[in-house]
Amino acid sequence: MTPGLAPTAAGEQDPDPSSNWRPSASLETLRERAALLGRIRAYFAERGVLEVETPIASRAAATDPAIECLVTHWSAPGGERRLYLHSSPELPMKRLLAAGVGPIYQICKVFRDGERGRLHHPEFSLLEWYRPGWSYGQLMDEVADLVRRVLDRPGLAVERLPYRDLFLQRIGADPWSTDVLSLRDKALELGISGAESLDLDLDGWLDLLLSHLLEPGLGRGCLTFVHDYPPSQAALARVRPDTVAPVAERFELYLEGVELANGFQELTDPRVQEARCALDLAVRRARGRPETPVDRAFLAALAAGMPEGAGVALGLDRLFMARLGARHIDEVLAFPIERA
Repeated sequence: MTPGLAPTAAGEQDPDPSSNWRPSASLETLRERAALLGRIRAYFAERGVLEVETPIASRAAATDPAIECLVTHWSAPGGERRLYLHSSPELPMKRLLAAGVGPIYQICKVFRDGERGRLHHPEFSLLEWYRPGWSYGQLMDEVADLVRRVLDRPGLAVERLPYRDLFLQRIGADPWSTDVLSLRDKALELGISGAESLDLDLDGWLDLLLSHLLEPGLGRGCLTFVHDYPPSQAALARVRPDTVAPVAERFELYLEGVELANGFQELTDPRVQEARCALDLAVRRARGRPETPVDRAFLAALAAGMPEGAGVALGLDRLFMARLGARHIDEVLAFPIERA
């Protein structure tokens, strides 16, 4: 067996690519990765979920201000056209749902600019699937079942923790009633380095507290589903009335302090979705970020009648890291970006 090489430091360029032609992952890891992909495909085949493929490059892109797409160009008849490498196959998969294809899944490469580190890579593997007619609670059960199978840990415990309870119980902040100044003071009180120099909105401070103080304790020895997010963080999830205030029917899965998956009770109202896209673009303009073209075909699919249901995206590289005991994402990749 030819051993893999040490992971390349984020942003580091190999001075002589010809001297580093070997894969970053070991050959044993690459074989195990292939076996795990086969296990995932078998799981969905047993359940009658159809594997699909959708375009990697599109005229439209995610409007989410937290995501930056990679761009390519097509020498189209009549002139060059800008295309965006997808950050998720979500929108075209929802067009298939609206066309009546039924439950579907996809394993594909996705791309996000500006992301590199121990758990991040600008090109990564994503498993995304949709269950028409299901609740997001049912989908959480299936996500847990799949992850247990891939990890070969059938007895792995599962907990569900509402987002509001997470903040209240662990740092004494209520995301629904707090404000920017209170969250800034909380970040300083709890010792987040550099917080005094940050200028963030409410969701920015919530994300900072989550990533620095709360995430590291999630999923320790179990699968932790954090669910029911603030409506301002709904993305493409449905918002429902609740006893305290409206909540976004969204969940994220954590294992050993690492986020693995993000799922929604899917929003199917085209008018609400179009308004969210417009708000995203307004935020992009305010931050001086490039605006991205709205996917009008996706909005037309919603208007035609996408069925109610739930969907989830699961990061396969991170899941394989957990299965193989890897500390750096490069350990489960054949050729990371610095060696591509």
